[in-house]
Amino acid sequence: MNAPLLYPALAFASPRKLPKVKELKGRVVVLDIAFASEASGKGFDDITRPFIEQLGPRLAGWVDHHDHVLHAKYKLDPRFVLATKAEHGACPEMVTPDVVARIGPVDTVVCHNDFDGLCSAAKWIRQGVEPYPGADADARAIDTRIGTPSAIGARFDRALRARPRDLALFGIVVRHLASGLNDASLWERIDEAASELSAIEQTTREIAMRYAIVPLTGPAPNVAFLEATDLHGRYDKTLLLLMGQARARIAMVLDRDTLTLAAPFDSGLDFLSILGLSGGMPTLVSIQKERLREALEKLGAAPADVARLM
Repeated sequence: MNAPLLYPALAFASPRKLPKVKELKGRVVVLDIAFASEASGKGFDDITRPFIEQLGPRLAGWVDHHDHVLHAKYKLDPRFVLATKAEHGACPEMVTPDVVARIGPVDTVVCHNDFDGLCSAAKWIRQGVEPYPGADADARAIDTRIGTPSAIGARFDRALRARPRDLALFGIVVRHLASGLNDASLWERIDEAASELSAIEQTTREIAMRYAIVPLTGPAPNVAFLEATDLHGRYDKTLLLLMGQARARIAMVLDRDTLTLAAPFDSGLDFLSILGLSGGMPTLVSIQKERLREALEKLGAAPADVARLM
């Protein structure tokens, strides 16, 4: 890239934990942040709508690829570039030079705190140019868990999975990607974080041995169920869910107050429809633990199995 990079302020977020509007400066673009659904207990009206309304004209753009019934409401608002997960498996491929140019300069980027979101932020800073050849494909592979990311993508992914709440690491990842990987010294912190994942993966494999396979009569033949509430050592939920999917069509993990359901991206399953949710990823949802019985029943678990797992 010939033009010098302009680094906006960064705010890392998730659909259920948006930053305070008063702490965001100037024009704001939001990347890879889904509209909130009621799966969290609070939905769009409690979380997303106030954020949009409080930003008002300062909201320059919103680019996202997660399903939501309210996408249609914002279809005619040029600030919103919205798609479904089936249309775009990852967000960076939606951050094109045309989109960046049309929305224009921003002072703050709010992005999701995973590789998909951080890569989107870096690509925005680079005016829609991939941080490295294949970065968009890596984001798709990592976000959908279909295919294998490149060695570069895997390095970032392992670091972020090892430290999913490390704000400093998020900033380093965006900086490294935005520079086009030009500063090799930045790999040191990233690789240091990634090195911690091996021990976490070992713990995860041990936990996965507790999966119980439950037959279903609904949209899938079976579900691998695991309660991890009493297992509060560090484990990798992504790997745990993938290991459950290797044993059954659906993986279901209950941990503390959250029940997570996952199925392969190309499975055709739609948990949003099954559970009556307004938005999110069709094949990966987290709901309140109080909905465990409902989830099992709607998936077609036998009453005896439902009683046993409650």
